[in-house]
Amino acid sequence: MLGALAAAAYGMNPLFALPLYKAGMDPDSVLFFRYLFAIPLLGVMLKMRGRSFRLKRKEIAPLVVMGLLVALSSLTLFQSYNYLEAGIASTLLFVYPIMVALIMAGAFKEKLTVQTVVCIFLALGGIGLLYKSSDGSTLSVAGVALVMVSALSYAIYIVAVNRPLLKEIATLKLTFYVLLAGSGLFLVRVDFGQSLHMADAWYLWGNLFALALFPTAISFLCTTQAVQYIGSTPTAILGALEPLTAVFFGVTVFGESLTLRIGCGILMIVLAVTLIIAGGRVTAPLVRFRKLFPRLPLRKKRKGSKISARNYFC
Repeated sequence: MLGALAAAAYGMNPLFALPLYKAGMDPDSVLFFRYLFAIPLLGVMLKMRGRSFRLKRKEIAPLVVMGLLVALSSLTLFQSYNYLEAGIASTLLFVYPIMVALIMAGAFKEKLTVQTVVCIFLALGGIGLLYKSSDGSTLSVAGVALVMVSALSYAIYIVAVNRPLLKEIATLKLTFYVLLAGSGLFLVRVDFGQSLHMADAWYLWGNLFALALFPTAISFLCTTQAVQYIGSTPTAILGALEPLTAVFFGVTVFGESLTLRIGCGILMIVLAVTLIIAGGRVTAPLVRFRKLFPRLPLRKKRKGSKISARNYFC
C-alpha cells in the first residue's frame, strides 16, 4: 500500500503544475517554490528521526552534482508539459529504468540479457505508438527531447547515488541535501528573485504547497517505508502507477484524449519497464509453476497394466 501510494503521489505532478502554468507561472518559478517548500518538510522529518545534518567534506561535491542532476531532471520534465500532454510526458519519462540498464551495461560491464534487449525494443515500439497525437499530428520533437533528458538525468542519478561514497549517507539526509543543492539552480534561473513569478491567488499557493507535499515529501517518505517492508524491486515495480496516475488526471481533469493506440503505447512501455525492473525474479516463479506440471515420459502402455496415482502425479 505504501509503495502504491508513493507512485500515485509522484504521478500528481501535472495535477498541481498545469494550473500554475495556466495562471502564467513558468517552470522555473514553480520548481523554485516546490523545492523551497519541500526542503523544510524534509528537514523536519530528518530532525524527528534524530538524524544529524553533519556532512563529511568529501561528501559535499558529490551531493552538489547529484542535486544538479535531480534539478535538471525536474526542470526538463516540467518544461515538457508545455509541449506534450501530461500523461504522455509522464509515460515517456518512465523509460529511465531501461536507461539505467544500458548505463550499467556500458559503464560497468553488466551483462545485457536477451530479456533487456527485447524490453528496449518493446519500449521503443510503445514510444512509436505515442508519437502521433489523437488529432493525427506528431508529438513535439522538443517535448520528447526534454523528457528524454529528464529520464537520462534521473537514470544517471540512480546509478551514481548507489556508488560507495553516497551509499553510506542516510537516505533522508541525502535527499535533503540533494534538494538543497538543486534549489540553487532554480535560484539562479529566476535571477535571485528578479524574474520570479508569484502566485496571485490563494489556491495557487495551495498547488505549490501540494507539489512540495505529495510528489516530493509524501512520495519520498512512503517509498522509503515501502522499501523497508517489501524491498526495492517490488517497490520499483509499483512505480508503474506513476504514469498511469498522470494519464488518469490528464484525461479526467484536463480533458486529454486516450485512444486505443495511445493506451497500447502506454501499456507497452509500462510492461517493458516492469520486466526490466523485475529481472530474473519473473522467471523463477514461472519455473516453479511449470514444475507443478511435469512432462510424463511417453511409454507404450502394456495390455492390462495400470498407472498408479503416485507415479502419475510424481
